[in-house]
Amino acid sequence: MIIDDLINRMGGWLKGVGPNADIVISSRIRLARNIADVPFPHWAKKPEAEHILTLTKAVFEKTPLLKDSLYVRLDDMDSIDKQFLVERHLMSNEHAVRSAQKALLVNPDETVAVMVNEEDHLRIQVMESGFDLERTWATINAIDDSFAQNLPYAFKPEWGFLTACPTNTGTGMRGSVMLHLPALVMTRQINRVLEAIAKLSFTTRGLYGEGTQASGNFFQISNQVCLGQREEEILDNIKGVIAQIIEHEEKARQALLQDHREMLDDRIWRSYGTLKNAHIISSNETVELLSMLRLGHDLGFIKGLTSGLINELFILTQPAHLQKIENKKLTANERDVKRAEIIRDRLAKLS
Repeated sequence: MIIDDLINRMGGWLKGVGPNADIVISSRIRLARNIADVPFPHWAKKPEAEHILTLTKAVFEKTPLLKDSLYVRLDDMDSIDKQFLVERHLMSNEHAVRSAQKALLVNPDETVAVMVNEEDHLRIQVMESGFDLERTWATINAIDDSFAQNLPYAFKPEWGFLTACPTNTGTGMRGSVMLHLPALVMTRQINRVLEAIAKLSFTTRGLYGEGTQASGNFFQISNQVCLGQREEEILDNIKGVIAQIIEHEEKARQALLQDHREMLDDRIWRSYGTLKNAHIISSNETVELLSMLRLGHDLGFIKGLTSGLINELFILTQPAHLQKIENKKLTANERDVKRAEIIRDRLAKLS
């Protein structure tokens, strides 16, 4: 498998299926792991970083769950390919920007990704479609156990797994759920909800995680505390909080249908009309309009759409994806034109 193969298919986490898939886009668990007696990446010298690359690649090749995976060194890639992988949620922007002696592994359906020499020696990530933390945990736990048989993890009984950032020490686990919450935004309840979960030590980010703001009514909610809790406790806490948010969003959607149906109907169909007919459209406007299109599909206003198609459009219309599709660099205006063309083409096929 090579990077160019990914453009012709969507990752398993984008299928738009699974529990509560009308509100939950994806469930993700990430584990931070380091190798004993080797400096963390920010302190490692080049030979030490190269040693980690060699050591971990050999372990990846022994792991059955990672069979036929893509493995790339980032210093061999151009900027568009690196941004392309960031847009697919397979690695962080930090990993892409500082790419010397770094690597990425991605399994065939893009539900598993492993960053090597990011902030920690290993950042293991598993993502699944819908609200499915149990399946996500089972997969990443199996991969972690397999790695642990062949890698001497940095671990202290009194602290747990040792990590570059103290907030990850302990389990080294961050669980996060990507939610689509347009009704809470439209009814102006979202700030109250986010303030409440912040008091419970949960953090809220945008589509692309740390350093990004929420856009298109998408919110990524994750735990902040890793130390002093078992993995199962962390997962139970996340599930409890997310279940409450889902309930609030469902009630807000029903309230909109009951009290503001005409306004809702107008916003959904205006969004659909613009997307079907626009010839130039920016990335920000696309995200906002696709959010309303997704809500229209979820509420049954628009027939013939699928959550998978809408999720796919969110990814395909990102800047690096547009340039991969055209196989060349594009100016901002050229990207806006190409973005509109792709959306018109995909939606026209449903008519």
